Amino acid sequence: MTERIVLAYSGGLDTSVAIGWIGEATGAEVIAVAVDVGQGGESLEDIRQRALGCGAVEAYVADARDEFANDYAMPALKANGLYQGHYPLVSAISRPVIVKHLVKAAREFGATTVAHGCTGKGNDQVRFEVGIQTLGPDLKCIAPVRDLALTRDKAIVYAESHNLPIETTKKNPYSIDQNVWGRAVETGYLEDIWNAPTKDIYDYTATPEFPPAPDEVIISFAQGIPVAIDGVKVTPLQAIQELNRRAGAQGVGRIDVVEDRLVGIKSREIYEAPGAMALITAHKHLEDITIEREQARFKATVGQRWTELVYDGQWFSPLKRSLEAFINDTQEYVNGDIRMTLHGGQAIVNGRRSETSLYDFDLATYDTGDTFDQSQAKGFIELWGMSSKVASTRDQRAAGK
Repeated sequence: MTERIVLAYSGGLDTSVAIGWIGEATGAEVIAVAVDVGQGGESLEDIRQRALGCGAVEAYVADARDEFANDYAMPALKANGLYQGHYPLVSAISRPVIVKHLVKAAREFGATTVAHGCTGKGNDQVRFEVGIQTLGPDLKCIAPVRDLALTRDKAIVYAESHNLPIETTKKNPYSIDQNVWGRAVETGYLEDIWNAPTKDIYDYTATPEFPPAPDEVIISFAQGIPVAIDGVKVTPLQAIQELNRRAGAQGVGRIDVVEDRLVGIKSREIYEAPGAMALITAHKHLEDITIEREQARFKATVGQRWTELVYDGQWFSPLKRSLEAFINDTQEYVNGDIRMTLHGGQAIVNGRRSETSLYDFDLATYDTGDTFDQSQAKGFIELWGMSSKVASTRDQRAAGK
């Protein structure tokens, strides 16, 4: 029986050429796997037909938009996932769902190997291969660009010489990855980190310097998940899409950062994530009134570690699963409404309400009706500072010798 290889297929030049390239290099049949995670562009049917036209023996396509929003974006939201305080894990959380469908397709079509289009310098090769070996430990992995020397110039020559149904003349100096959670742009002109991004880089967001009138939005949450916008019920996917539209129109969610890649190099990245950044901002403000102080402090540490694991390709790891159990427990009372104004590149929270809030007006107020017993403060301060006072007394005594 001829060996079969499953290929993560985007419909673009490199992965279209990889179908024939892999076949010639290995003698295997190629099954193309396309997964819709809200990246937009062509229909899945168009991508499927192109894969078959480029020589794939089968084409597996999956509309995973709701799955991605529910099972991958929402855990990132609950964790307030921002790698190094900036990056909302746009690509990092899409790789595990793609891996899941690659392994599923490999089982369905009897493939022994999974191929992806990553280079040897990026994070995605790790995310794909660690995920594949975790879900399908018997499967092998290859990367045509990395392992079979498939460069872009070779891809163009190959596509033209084989009359493949793919555009080869379009010149785009950037590497772009996008889904409903956001958009990532790198390489080209951006590799000089002194260069400012040019306007042509952006697609999800409008220029914030000349915004339309301020847009006030109320986002309702239940156990940390957005369930309504301005009183209209929404699914997680719909919430992200709506805020991509409204926050994007105000230029919210533009991020320019030099981040630490897993492979040990620093990389300049431009991100657009209007919906993700608006939701994370709203979610964090709701947590501020619904999560107890010590629990909130520890959750910040857990969320940061969760984010690092996901960035580093450990979505399926035992530690990530355990951290997620804690995060989910903290979300029990993260219910209520956040009012925010979207304007000029900013998402500013100016109102919050919750039936499960820990904010007590009678304790917080400085006006008549204050129920806080201020007479207890003096003794509390004395005890709170006791250990430092004793240590300081010791230090002064020792210094006087």
